Order: sequence, then C-alpha cells, then structure tokens
Amino acid sequence: MDLRASTCHVVAMPYPGRGHINPLMNLCKILASRAPHVAITFVLTEEWLTLIDSDQKPSNVSFATIPNVLPSERVRAQHFSEFAGAVFTKMEAPFKEVLDRLCPPPTLIVADTLLFWAVHVGNQRNIPVASFWTTAATNFSSLYHSLLEQNGHLPQNFVSPRDKKVDFVSGIPPKHLTDVVDEKVMQTFRSIFNWVRRAQYLLLSSVYEIESQMVDALKPSLSFPIYTIGSSIPYFELEGNPRSNSDSNYIINWLDRQPGSSVLYLSLGSFLSVSSSKMDEVAAGLRDSNVRFLWVARDEVSRLKELLPDGDMGIVVPWCNQLRPLTHPSVGGFWTHCRWNSIQEGVYAGLPFLAYPIAMDQGLNCKLVVDDWKVGWRVGEGDIAGLVRKFMDSADSDSRELRRRVEGLRELCRHAIESDGSSETNIRAFIRDISHDAVKIQDSSS
Repeated sequence: MDLRASTCHVVAMPYPGRGHINPLMNLCKILASRAPHVAITFVLTEEWLTLIDSDQKPSNVSFATIPNVLPSERVRAQHFSEFAGAVFTKMEAPFKEVLDRLCPPPTLIVADTLLFWAVHVGNQRNIPVASFWTTAATNFSSLYHSLLEQNGHLPQNFVSPRDKKVDFVSGIPPKHLTDVVDEKVMQTFRSIFNWVRRAQYLLLSSVYEIESQMVDALKPSLSFPIYTIGSSIPYFELEGNPRSNSDSNYIINWLDRQPGSSVLYLSLGSFLSVSSSKMDEVAAGLRDSNVRFLWVARDEVSRLKELLPDGDMGIVVPWCNQLRPLTHPSVGGFWTHCRWNSIQEGVYAGLPFLAYPIAMDQGLNCKLVVDDWKVGWRVGEGDIAGLVRKFMDSADSDSRELRRRVEGLRELCRHAIESDGSSETNIRAFIRDISHDAVKIQDSSS
C-alpha cells in the first residue's frame, strides 16, 4: 500500500497547561507541514481551546474538546493538587469518547508523558502511543531511573539527606539527592513511568547534541525508539509578520528604538508566581541597575509600572509572543524562571541567562544552564542591580564568556533543525515509522 495514499491519523493529547500545550502544538505543526498525508486531531479542554492561538494552524490539524477538569483551569496554580488529581482521574473517559467518534479511526496517540492513562487507552485499543516529554531529557532520565530506590537511596521511611550523592545512574553527573527527586514527586512519577514502559515511542523535546549523554543513557533501558525532536518552539513562525497584533506592534516598535543587545528580557512564566516582596526586590534591583528592560509580568503590570521607569529605559507588558522579542537584535539577555520552553527559546536566540527558578523542574533546568552548559548565572540573594549591570555589560570578560558559550549552543540547535540535522532527521524517521504503523493497522482492519 502506498503510504502517501494512506491516512495516518494522529490524536494529540497535551496536559492542560500552556507549558505542555505549546510544545505539543508546535510538534504537531511540524509533523503536519512535513507530511501532508498525516491528519492530526489536537484534543484540548474547552477552556484551553479559547486561550490558544489557532490562526496559524495547518489545514491538516483540527481540534476536538473534552470538558474542563476544573470549573476554571486558570486557577490551577492555586489549587494544584486538586487540579493534578482531576487530570489523572477525570480526563480518560471523555478522551475515549473523542476516540470513539473520530473518522477515520486513530492510528497513533501522541500524549504528554504525565497523562499515563493515555498509554492504557492505546494499549486497550491496539493504537500505538508516543509518549511526549516536554522538558529536558536530563529530567526524564533522572526521574525514570527510579533505580534510586532499588539502590537503597529511597527506603520506605524516606528522608532527604542533603549530603548523599546520586552517582550510580548512567549518564547523570553526580548530584545531591534532593536536587534530583523528592518523595512526593517520586511517588507520582513511579506510576507514570511504569506506564511509559508500555508505550511504543518516546519523543523528547530536546536537541540530541546538547543532551546526548542523557539520551544515550536511556536507550539501553527502553525497548522502543527514542526520538529527540526539539526544539519544540515556534521557530517556523518567525518568517511571518512580526507585527501580527497590537501588542506585538507596541513591543517590536519599542525594541526597534533601542541600541543593539542593550535590553534585558524578563519573564517569570505564566503559571507559578513569586511573592510580591520578591517581585518588589527584582524591580528595585532592575531600576537601580539603569539597564534597559522588557518585562512580561502578567497580572503584576500595573503595580510594577509604579515601581519602574516606563519609556525609553524599559516597558512592562502583560504578555507577548516570546520568541519574537528574544530574537530581536536589541535584546541582549534573558532573565527566566527556567521552564524548558523558555530555555529552548533563549538558546535558539543565542541569549545568555539570568536563572531564577521557582519550582518543579526549574531547579534542575537551572543547573543545566548554569553548571553544565555555563551559559547563565543564578540570581541569588545578593546585589541584583550589580549582577544585572555586569551581566549586560558587553565589555565585561565574564559576560562575554557567557555569550561565547551560548553562541556555540545556538549553532548546535540551529543545525539540528536544518535538513541534515539531528532533530529533522528524527522527525522524518518518526513520520516514516508511524506511517508504517498506520498501514499495518488499516490492513488488519480491512
């Protein structure tokens, strides 16, 4: 059977959060553009469908919805345990209902790794499942190797000995145990990774060359293919109109008036927040540094505008399409909370980092940036104004070294998405493999 003439129908199911939806949507757009014979149904909760930008969706990508797991999912940060519990228990049944009414029938499920029940659904229905990990391969490797417990580091009465090192997991440099895992995280992820083993593919939102040691360490312990398909960021949309809406107009026009590499871009994410006192401390340090800035601050905009100069030296905005300003020639540094999507975008733009992790995977991502890659500095309790000035000073030797190193990472990531690069090669291999699966499924049902 001609693969091009057959229909490969992919159903994509993200965890309902922007940091999970965006990379999976970016992957689906890439798959759809590379393979017109692949039809993709992207499943969202009802509220998230109203929150995402679907204007640039390819014609072979369509949406389906399931009910919200909470009345308003935008409050999930304040009720995280309740929200996560609902995601793990309330989404499976409506997802099955979506599968039942799709035509043609699905030939592949691509699901966020956290949605372990999607693997169970696929196994029940003989539909292959690709587990999609949205953060660093290092985080996956650290969590997956629950060999930690088998080697006596996690007894039943688990405590967190800060002086105990994890040095036996292949591919993972020695780290303090509490830098890798805590008790509640391990309880959750042990269950998740038990189901990962029953998937048919693993997709990592990373570039092989920057995490090769971690990826190679995983391969002997998993019996199915692993594809590094990052960076899962919307780099393919940069060729479009950079002034697509009024917010972009205002931001890009302001950046156009600033000197090259003079602006510090700040964003602390769209989910978890820091305290008001910490925000005030950051604002005061930024003000005293006399460095130009663009701060994306969500609900804090009005208050921060009262604390900071507004005009030629800086602007505070509630939201922006992040990759566009990061790649603007006026932006010279990135203050980030260290979510993986932001790190990938910063590396793609060739920017050094001021790392300010808040929670979850951000601490380990910070270690990658600061300790392993050496392309950023941690923001600590000291002199913020002095740190920012030094960081943005192009004449400072330490700052120049950060930029030299991140330029090397940038080149690796840019090459990975070229026609002969590792990410592009993996994407083509994945399309080939799932197309063969689609043929087998269609042949068996005919």
